[in-house]
Amino acid sequence: MDRVGKIVFYEDKNFQGRYYECNSDCPELNTHFSRCNSVRVESGAWVLYESPNYLGYQYILTRGEYPDYQRWMGYNDSIRSCRMIQNTSGVFRVRVYEHPDFSGQMLECTDDMNNLPDHWHLHEVHSAQVQDGAWVFYELPNYHGRQYLLERGEYRRFTEWVAMNPNVGSFRRVYNF
Repeated sequence: MDRVGKIVFYEDKNFQGRYYECNSDCPELNTHFSRCNSVRVESGAWVLYESPNYLGYQYILTRGEYPDYQRWMGYNDSIRSCRMIQNTSGVFRVRVYEHPDFSGQMLECTDDMNNLPDHWHLHEVHSAQVQDGAWVFYELPNYHGRQYLLERGEYRRFTEWVAMNPNVGSFRRVYNF
C-alpha cells in the first residue's frame, strides 16, 4: 500500500515567498521555484536532492517544519528534485559490514544508532543489507554530515548508496507518518 505524501517548498525563509506544493516524485523542480529556503512536510517522508534527476547531496525530511535550509542540514538553498520514501512496514532491520560484499565483522540493528564507533570499534562501513524499512546513514556521529538514504535491498559497496567514502558515524530509521 503506497501512502500519500505532501511537501511544500518555499523560496524564502520562514515559509515566505513563492511556494510549490508537491505530492509525488519530481525529477525536476527548477521549473517550479529557483531556490528553496524553507520546507513544510505535511505528510510522508521525503528525500530531497541538490541536483535534478535524484542526484547530488541528499536530505531526508520527515513530517514537520523547516524554516531555513540549515534545519535540514542543507549546504545551500538548492533543491532540484525530490521523491517520497516508501516504507509502510513499520519494521526496521539493517546489517552493516566491515568489508565489501558482506564480509568481515557484521552488526545487525533494529534501532537508531547515534554513535556507531561507540558500539562498533570500526569507523568504516563498506557494505550493508537493509532487510526491513528505510534508513538514513550519516557520515558523522549524532546524525551530522552528509546523509544517505538506504531502502530495502543490498549494498555491496558504499558507492552503491552514493557515498564518497565508507565513513558512517550514525544511522536512524525513517518513519513515514
